[in-house]
Amino acid sequence: MAERFVEINEQLSAAAKGEAPEELLFTYKGVLYPSMLCSPETFQALDTFQLRADDLLTVCYPKCGTNWTIQILHDMMYTIHGQEPPTFVPVLEFGKPDKFETLNKITSPRVLTTHLHRDNFPKSMEEKQVKTLVVFRNPKDTAVSMFHFCNGMSVLPSYSSWDECFQNFMSGKGMFASWFEHAIAWKEHVEDENVLVLMFEDMKADLAAAVKKIADFFGINLTEEQIQFITKRGDFKAMKERSPESHGNLGSHIFRKGDVGDWKNYFSEAQSQEMDAKFEECLGGTKLGELMNYRVHCKS
Repeated sequence: MAERFVEINEQLSAAAKGEAPEELLFTYKGVLYPSMLCSPETFQALDTFQLRADDLLTVCYPKCGTNWTIQILHDMMYTIHGQEPPTFVPVLEFGKPDKFETLNKITSPRVLTTHLHRDNFPKSMEEKQVKTLVVFRNPKDTAVSMFHFCNGMSVLPSYSSWDECFQNFMSGKGMFASWFEHAIAWKEHVEDENVLVLMFEDMKADLAAAVKKIADFFGINLTEEQIQFITKRGDFKAMKERSPESHGNLGSHIFRKGDVGDWKNYFSEAQSQEMDAKFEECLGGTKLGELMNYRVHCKS
């Protein structure tokens, strides 16, 4: 997978160099997406893509632990089934529409992931009641991570300042729409039998416990030794050190810090209060809001 990922990244970066900033995004059903990674044709094909009941599906808003979670699941599959990772990035909305022909040929269980809003999932997700792991990260650290990611990726338009990024994030005018709308779509499904919600911050605090929860949820039987092996490989520092081999020159952008609380280095007091109010409006008094432990992670 690593060699193919690096090759694709180099091709996309070369193509992006000749594009004007406004050409790096396109709108589909009112939402902005990166044109070097997604296409309307892929979204149309995705709508009828057949998920399977035994798929290992993860959902993460961008910069909320996508690559981290994929790594953990791929390590589980390799540990139990000897299953090598695919030679492409398993983000459903990325790539060309013919990718789904390849996905259909992959032996179960498949590791799949998406950044999409819940309303834009394939119809087969509800029909098959696919088990879904949803990983959330507090919105303040997500916004800061998005700022650095966009400014470090040639395939994405950059921000002239942190303030510009913050305003886009709050208004939902950035890529993949609003973090808050993404969260609202899940707040009524936190206790669904086929849904497991985990917090990025809790995974950072006790990754071994998170690995066990994920394995139990997907019905994967791991020994304590296997849990520790997967935990060691999934440690952020270890992944960052391996990133030049696994993700090429993208590695330093994908695995930048992974810290909890980095937002304090960027948010003004006014910005912090604005986001606090937005969070309370959208998720105050909900089970999902409680799980996020916002007061601990997002208060100065």
